[in-house]
Amino acid sequence: MLVLLAGIFVIHTATVIMLFVCTIANAWMVGQKGNLTSGLWQACNGSSCTDEVFPADDASALKAVQAFMILAIIFSFISLVMFVVQLFTMEKGKRFYLTGLILLVCWICILIAVSIYTNRVPKHFSNQYHHGYSFILAWICFCFSFIIGILYLVLRKK
Repeated sequence: MLVLLAGIFVIHTATVIMLFVCTIANAWMVGQKGNLTSGLWQACNGSSCTDEVFPADDASALKAVQAFMILAIIFSFISLVMFVVQLFTMEKGKRFYLTGLILLVCWICILIAVSIYTNRVPKHFSNQYHHGYSFILAWICFCFSFIIGILYLVLRKK
């Protein structure tokens, strides 16, 4: 049981770190040559970066993606703190319901953010762009947060 708790804690910590990295990094869309990158905040051409600019209707979609990714980081971190708090204060035999529910809210935030990004943003790039590692990390965090959230709901403190 201790090994299971330690494994969940490590994966949850890695998920928080990956969420932070994928939100900050400018690699959601990458050009074929690798020197053109675009993230949630800036577009970079080699060594120079400028703020991301889209038409008005899709600028609001990008703002929504930014907001939901920040919310996902916050909820994931709060869930990690709640797990540690519940681990030391909760009675034996109880489940980690609050931790699991908060992490599932994080999962929904990631789902909304990545879905909006997938639907609205890539159409502004030419065919010479592809999704970068930040986009892939966001989907990995989506999977991890769902699996860990369900495990928290099922898991009992022994």
